[in-house]
Amino acid sequence: MITLEKVRVDKWLWAVRFFKSRSQATDACREGNVIIGKISVKPSHCVVEGDRLSVKKNGIYYELEVVKLIDRRVGAPIAQTCVTDHTSEDELRKFESWYMARSGKGEFREKGIGRPTKRDRREIDRLKDGEDQR
Repeated sequence: MITLEKVRVDKWLWAVRFFKSRSQATDACREGNVIIGKISVKPSHCVVEGDRLSVKKNGIYYELEVVKLIDRRVGAPIAQTCVTDHTSEDELRKFESWYMARSGKGEFREKGIGRPTKRDRREIDRLKDGEDQR
């Protein structure tokens, strides 16, 4: 087995199954949602063992530590050994408390209205991320 000295950050986030696709990991880096040491990194930035990443995903800031470097997607049990999650419980409960306080109950969509359109989905995502509406 070949030991790696460094791996692209987008490739590593995809390999440890933090993002569903590599393009999602790349987009997160480009949008400034991946931070290493107070610096927003590009997708081509290389990580080494021991690096701590702050990754914003769905409005939650996850604190991840690189335990082992991998550059290929592996099974979930193996991927869990390559990353340590240091995210605080308050941060993980942030979305639940914000959403429940705002609506009083879970998500609701009127019956018969159909699936959300692409535009509706973008507005829902903006609402959940806390961004201001136009």
